[in-house]
Amino acid sequence: MTKASRLSTLALILLLAACSGVTVGEGYTNPSTDRKAGDKQRESILGPDGLQFGDDAKKKPDGTAGIGVNGFLWRASLDTVAFMPLLSADPFGGVIITDWYAPPAKEGEAAERFKLSVYILTRELRADGIKVAAFRQSLNEQGAWIDQAPDTKAAEQIEDAILTRARELRIKTDGR
Repeated sequence: MTKASRLSTLALILLLAACSGVTVGEGYTNPSTDRKAGDKQRESILGPDGLQFGDDAKKKPDGTAGIGVNGFLWRASLDTVAFMPLLSADPFGGVIITDWYAPPAKEGEAAERFKLSVYILTRELRADGIKVAAFRQSLNEQGAWIDQAPDTKAAEQIEDAILTRARELRIKTDGR
């Protein structure tokens, strides 16, 4: 056996060992098989079911369909902030970030613009399962956007609108 063939055989063995998930060393426990009784199974970032395709992605009763968060809250969030341009939407992490939106300014009013970050915190349809952060800027005389104090009342109103829409979607789905 030549030196090159020995090296390639060794590389192949190491590659196969790396793919097998076998770990050498004392004290190693496999979290998926060595759980103590009563311990909750650890969830991946994709949720307990992971990423689902095909028949596995059928809609579940809790409103999830292969996403990491509650499907009703996700859809309701997208519906509620649909008037704003989306910058980012991550259904697995449950984060929606809008771009800046400037409503038409009335004559004599300073121009303002708004941005939202929506966080879906749970897989259940619950009132505390959603958090909205609202950001506001106003245009000064020099034409620069200046950060203003966050509007917590507006964020709460958007949270309420999302929850109301999520309830409507759930009622519509359950009524079929």
